[in-house]
Amino acid sequence: MDTVGWWSLVRFAHVTGAVLWVGGQLALSLVVLPLARRRLAPEAKDRFTAAAGRRFGMLTGAVFLPVQLCTGWAMAWHRGVTWASLAEPGYGRTLAAKLVLFAVVMIAAAGHGIAHAKGRSDLARSLAVVSLVGSLGIILLATALPST
Repeated sequence: MDTVGWWSLVRFAHVTGAVLWVGGQLALSLVVLPLARRRLAPEAKDRFTAAAGRRFGMLTGAVFLPVQLCTGWAMAWHRGVTWASLAEPGYGRTLAAKLVLFAVVMIAAAGHGIAHAKGRSDLARSLAVVSLVGSLGIILLATALPST
């Protein structure tokens, strides 16, 4: 068995960031929010869910996004990815699709926060679903990329 090298650690940080992002979305959507809706009075529920969303958003901006961008760029550089190679069949197109979906997810997540802050709960909920489904799509695309 090979030892764990630098690039294994970079990939580990990238995968861990993705796990925390998608896992956090799933935990909020499937566990925290349904319990808050059932167990808390409406005013307390609104304060709690807003605070949880702000905290998750701050962690995303301060930790998740920088880690994903830095480690993703580093792995692409290490693999020799160029702008032109993103149009090539196989790895390039799969990575390009993952990057486009990542951008869509980040825009949807930001839009969710803005819509929630403006009291547009239906739009906020829709954008949260787009973000979650898109995040799962990113994970699916990531599994199609070889680890080398």
